[in-house]
Amino acid sequence: MKSLKKILTIATISAISISVLAQDNTGVVRRNSNSKRGQKQEETSGPKITDRMQGFFDTQKTHDADLAYMREIYRQLDLKNVPENTPLYFPEDIVDGQQNLFRIILGLVVDGKIPAFEYLDGREVFTDQYKVKVGEMLDRFDIYYQTQGNGDKATYTIEEADVPTGQVLKYYIIEKWEFDRRSNQMKTFVEAICPVLTRGGDFGGDANYPMFWVKFDQLRPYLAQQYVFLTDDNNLPQYSLDDYFNLGMYKGEIYKTKNLRNLSMAQMFPDEDDMKRAQDSIDTRLREFGKNLWVPTREEYLAMKDAEEEAAAARELAIANGDSIPERTVVSADDDEKPVAKTRTSKRSGRKKSSSASTSKSTSKKKTTKSKVSQPKSSGSSSSNSNAQKSVRRRKR
Repeated sequence: MKSLKKILTIATISAISISVLAQDNTGVVRRNSNSKRGQKQEETSGPKITDRMQGFFDTQKTHDADLAYMREIYRQLDLKNVPENTPLYFPEDIVDGQQNLFRIILGLVVDGKIPAFEYLDGREVFTDQYKVKVGEMLDRFDIYYQTQGNGDKATYTIEEADVPTGQVLKYYIIEKWEFDRRSNQMKTFVEAICPVLTRGGDFGGDANYPMFWVKFDQLRPYLAQQYVFLTDDNNLPQYSLDDYFNLGMYKGEIYKTKNLRNLSMAQMFPDEDDMKRAQDSIDTRLREFGKNLWVPTREEYLAMKDAEEEAAAARELAIANGDSIPERTVVSADDDEKPVAKTRTSKRSGRKKSSSASTSKSTSKKKTTKSKVSQPKSSGSSSSNSNAQKSVRRRKR
């Protein structure tokens, strides 16, 4: 009887030990309050970017030996008056996890996920020497925050109501144009972005305060996860902010180009009309640079030559007809014919006379040749008797 009890106790002990081992192998861990708190912090801290994701968005710089042309352009993106740039401003508040560009940039800089660099007004250097200290930057622009810790381990917290997202009405971007002779391609990309605060100046009006520069390559993994819709006609967000910049969907005027004297466009061209013409000229030369590198085919060359000859003939004809603006087309209309343009020429016959000239001659002939009306003359004249016809109604028989 005692031996049976021993066997039963051994069996129960072995069964309990097996069940405990099975639970340990399945990895069942009892949750405590600390694990829940850590999980909540991970959810609120935003998307986690790994080194592999960051490496996917890093663009490899073109080697200097492969560059045939390079130019740096500084553009100003106006969010208030340009409809193409409104996706960068809205939504002002966080709506269903959607944030505007400034909230994304400021949150990443404050959390220390990406570095920010000083705005040096045309002498931008993206090195550790010119990195922005978060606390000094927030104090400089009067942004309220709460801090925990000291030194490099300090963390900053900004309430949603204290983020000046309504005051960031402009962005500065550095745009690079490079022609790679190895791939025979003209590459355009954004190198850095700078948010600009617009506040009331000391002497009236609005004043612009550039905050800091952030490199676009370090910002791309976070922008690729933020989708926006571009127009009010389609509310489906089909493009991310990364696509928005890479596809050149923004619209901004050139306020500066990299030059030896470090002068802005306003300093180089004080007159507004001259500055506008210079900006359009720079844009045209950049976009036409790739086209001018290739030799046209025989058919393209002949078509261009014929178009130039037609334009020159039309210009000469317009000047001969007394048109002070040869580029316009003056239309003349006759009574019985349809309107005919004066700048139309006959290419095969080589004549430069317009159809309106021939019609004007015909109208002048019609005016000179008037119809003759016979006037009644006296019955005693010999000419009237010879031409008159006798009536046969009252003839005597």
